[in-house]
Amino acid sequence: MTTGTESPAALLERLVSVDWYGDWDVAVSHTRSRALLMREYLRRAALWARELGAEPEWPFFDVTEFLALGLRADARVEDELERFLAGKVPTPSTARTCRGAVRWAVLRQAADKRPGPPGLRDAPDLLHLPDLPDPYEPLLLMYERGGGYSVEEFIDLYGVMIPHGTLESNLRAEPFLTTDPFTLDALDQGAVGRITYYAKIDEGHPRSSPRGIVRRRRVGREATTYDEAFTRNLRWEPTEYLCRCELGHNEVDHVEITEIEAARFIEHVSRRLRRTA
Repeated sequence: MTTGTESPAALLERLVSVDWYGDWDVAVSHTRSRALLMREYLRRAALWARELGAEPEWPFFDVTEFLALGLRADARVEDELERFLAGKVPTPSTARTCRGAVRWAVLRQAADKRPGPPGLRDAPDLLHLPDLPDPYEPLLLMYERGGGYSVEEFIDLYGVMIPHGTLESNLRAEPFLTTDPFTLDALDQGAVGRITYYAKIDEGHPRSSPRGIVRRRRVGREATTYDEAFTRNLRWEPTEYLCRCELGHNEVDHVEITEIEAARFIEHVSRRLRRTA
């Protein structure tokens, strides 16, 4: 997927293609990646809210209302957008983000000095956007991996619920910059249960560039344990590494890492191996 350079019409087409009331199994099979993408959206939305003085509107808001009030796409795209929102999008907050994403594409189009709305051509100060990440791309990817969400006490992603947190806690959150579909799929592969990730490290392979990664999944009330390594086959496969370490056979040390650190390793390794395949 592209980030921040799509035309408004192309971005609307992405939204229209989402299965908003789709197969529950699809959403459940992507719970890990969808949760990470939603958390990254919350982080980016917090950055934009702080920059624009829009803290009361966080987290699900249209950033263009604070950058170029009244900004619209061309009439055809706006008409299609409103028809789509009226017929397909399940919640008001989701509709706000969809409008925001399409109008963000309008603003980006003008900032990239491509043909844009006449009102922006005469307002060059609006074309110098803050140096912040695309506010909507993580949310668009999340929509494409299983539909929308609903908001109550938690954010319900239809398969997993995550807390809102606060604007301040989201400003401090670890960035999740992975948009590669292969990496997102790898995070979701067999990701059932409570998962802990570990990096295999030694003197030449620090935590930031480990020899490999493994995960331990604890499934069900009995916490049945499954240990898996991400291998050169670019998938999770069973491993006895952690069990051997627990028995004292620890020629290679390991350290617990975050899911985001695991994603960075998967993305790096998969890109390297796919280039040489």
